[in-house]
Amino acid sequence: MTIRHMKIFIQVYSVESITKAAKLLHMTQPAVTRAVQEIESYYGVCLFERINHRLSRTAAGEAFYIQALHIAETFDRMEKELRNWDEIGKLRIGATNTLGSFFLPEALSQFRERYPNLKVTAVVTNADALQHRLSENQLDLALIEGSVCMQGLHAEPFTSDRLLLVLPLEHELVRKDKICAADLRNYPLLLREKGSTTRTLLEHFFSLHHMELIPVMESCNPQAIIYAVQRGLGISFLPEEWVKQYAKEGTLVVKEMEEKDFVRENYIVWHENKFLTGAMCALIELIRTQRMSLQKPVSIIERNKKL
Repeated sequence: MTIRHMKIFIQVYSVESITKAAKLLHMTQPAVTRAVQEIESYYGVCLFERINHRLSRTAAGEAFYIQALHIAETFDRMEKELRNWDEIGKLRIGATNTLGSFFLPEALSQFRERYPNLKVTAVVTNADALQHRLSENQLDLALIEGSVCMQGLHAEPFTSDRLLLVLPLEHELVRKDKICAADLRNYPLLLREKGSTTRTLLEHFFSLHHMELIPVMESCNPQAIIYAVQRGLGISFLPEEWVKQYAKEGTLVVKEMEEKDFVRENYIVWHENKFLTGAMCALIELIRTQRMSLQKPVSIIERNKKL
């Protein structure tokens, strides 16, 4: 029993004629007759009564028609959806905080213009959570700041950004031209949560300089950290995109560190065994070409020096 058998039966049932059904199906009459007979033989029932050269539906035929029609329509819908999955399917995207706030919305807006019926869901969380979701096939694609360490993930750099030291307006480090790691000792630190790429980078940096990293405040929300810095609760490190407007308005001060560790790559990431659909390839290409304002970063400090 096949879908083909069912579709032939449905057509015969609808027109109550082998001859008409064969014409509509572009088949020979014997082929249509044979298909109906094969169904009857398979189930051991009579689907049509043949009296006076006329076909009449039987009760078994009526029952089979209801089920066959449902199965055939479901099959056709499945075929249509799978063949057009790039147009009407689903795509699950993740991003770390900065990329999710300053890059992903514009990228998805442009992507939706090309794929208006594709259901796209997005989540913004820290890098550790994104990498685990990719490895467990809970996400199709992710944009991650900094390094990608989990095995089995393919990471392609597409842009870069930098972390800046963020200070309250009256902080004593504001007057210092060059700031190094040793200058940060004994100042209260306001940091992103563990698992974020910003926190991981700082943990590595402080470890290299044999310094203990004990924050007085941790938050997954950069905005909360910015407000805490403005109120003099401590100092922080945040991506330039988060703080450049506040520095421009003069509500806090940003400084670059002497070390080069604070410039980082950002990556498009997917599982190495992931099948890339046409829609995924299109989004990856959009991300590659669109880039980000942070590409080859020129800090607000350097821009101000040129003014």
